[in-house]
Amino acid sequence: MPSQYCPAVSFAGSMMIELEERVSELETWTEGKGLIVKGSAGTFCSGSDLNAVRATSKPEDGMKMCMFMQKTLTRLLRLPLISVALVEGKALGGGAELTTACDFRLMTSDAVIQFVHKHMGLVPGWGGAARLVQIVGSQNALQLLAGAKKVDPQLGRQIGLVDEVLSLSLASENSLMEAEKWLSQFTKGSAPVIRAVKKVVVSGRELPLEEALRTEKDIFGTVWGGPANLEALARKTKHK
Repeated sequence: MPSQYCPAVSFAGSMMIELEERVSELETWTEGKGLIVKGSAGTFCSGSDLNAVRATSKPEDGMKMCMFMQKTLTRLLRLPLISVALVEGKALGGGAELTTACDFRLMTSDAVIQFVHKHMGLVPGWGGAARLVQIVGSQNALQLLAGAKKVDPQLGRQIGLVDEVLSLSLASENSLMEAEKWLSQFTKGSAPVIRAVKKVVVSGRELPLEEALRTEKDIFGTVWGGPANLEALARKTKHK
């Protein structure tokens, strides 16, 4: 079963610290293969807590928060786990940015993702804009950010932000089961191999080509001749 992380309804300072702590724990989870990020009370995350925003309205406080969350979400995306954001209800502002720090995004039929930063006189600061451009391209990202457009499941699938729509507006427990089932197609098999797959994808996405090739070679060396490789050879498995 994949690990789960449930953000609160809205981001507050304590929530940001808790997220960083959970990422630190996951970085030491050497046998893990998958991660599902979901909300509580039927809502993924409704954005930043306004009281917390008012308390950190000074530019220097905002920059500290920005740097902290950029680092935390970058570490989340770089985890050697295949991660899924399970979006139920609303994912607004910082919650929308959190969805982009996962490898995949699933939505229930009544869910909405919206980058509402413009309405707050802001732009994304947690890396959400950079990741959004990588996921949907610059034109679509510009529309979502400058227009603060609501992304429903249909639009999400159309622009490539959403990977799958769960067919019904399901109770939280059922939607989690559906997400686990969907994720299982990518996490079946040896943990070292699944983790190696994630690592080579991260290096290919983030590193210059020559460095990515060297990293891929090194990761390849960790699984060649390993238990999963030798077992497959012993079975004389044919590709299908």
